[in-house]
Amino acid sequence: MGGCQCGCEHKTEQTEQEALKKVFAEYSGVKGALIPVLQQAQEIYGYLPKEVMQQISKEMGIPFSKTFGVVTFYSQFHLKPRGRNIIRVCQGTACHVRGASKVFNAVEQKLGIGRNETTEDLRYTLETVACLGACGLAPVMMVNDQTHGRLTPDKAAAILDKYE
Repeated sequence: MGGCQCGCEHKTEQTEQEALKKVFAEYSGVKGALIPVLQQAQEIYGYLPKEVMQQISKEMGIPFSKTFGVVTFYSQFHLKPRGRNIIRVCQGTACHVRGASKVFNAVEQKLGIGRNETTEDLRYTLETVACLGACGLAPVMMVNDQTHGRLTPDKAAAILDKYE
């Protein structure tokens, strides 16, 4: 849990723990605060390591099984480190009929990873989503918060070069 996910070492375990202690102080005694605490912990660490979930459980007086159950139920939480560039390829109906699977395969091949995997250098995480809400631009993918539409497999692969 040393440096940040991009490997630049600007975060340390000590600063992460200090930030987590502030979260605990903010939510001390607040009922129903598990989800916001988990969200902020994930902001700090980039994902939710087992040790952090155990610390949250202990601090909040919640059984670890409940904390783990919440984390695994909601798709917003992640148990493994994620890349600094999150790629979401739409698999909705409009995108599907316009070749989303070929776009996904091109991205998958370029990165050398599969669905819900992260590159070893933590640059990219590849996901599929049911719909991005940009059906008129199908097929569509998002990289972080930028939407890219009217994709071909070659266009999609070339777009990734901008995010290295």
